[in-house]
Amino acid sequence: QVQLVESGGGLVQAGESLRLSCAASGRTFSSYTMGWFRQAPGKEREFVAAINRSGGSTYADSVKGRFTISRDNAKNTVYLQMNSLKPEDTAVYYCAASRSWLLVISRSLYDYWGQGTQVTVSS
Repeated sequence: QVQLVESGGGLVQAGESLRLSCAASGRTFSSYTMGWFRQAPGKEREFVAAINRSGGSTYADSVKGRFTISRDNAKNTVYLQMNSLKPEDTAVYYCAASRSWLLVISRSLYDYWGQGTQVTVSS
């Protein structure tokens, strides 16, 4: 069982930055692929970024070049650095863990989810 707790959300203006953190419980954190998803009001939850056990990463086209995912296995934590934020980035951001070693982008392949943290970007 893995428990995930996100933090770092907030209200910022367009063009500013935020860093989200996701702290995980359990001794096998380093073996999981970790992902970030987001859900805006009235929309489906969508993939944002993922990082596998080897440090490989992948991003949604909408955030490529602006967001960076990273992990610190010693701290059981995954991060999402978000730069040049836009109003359309406004959403609840969720951290997720997958037993797969692949860079999975499908929600159905993630086994554990956090409660989410709100990010609001004003114009």
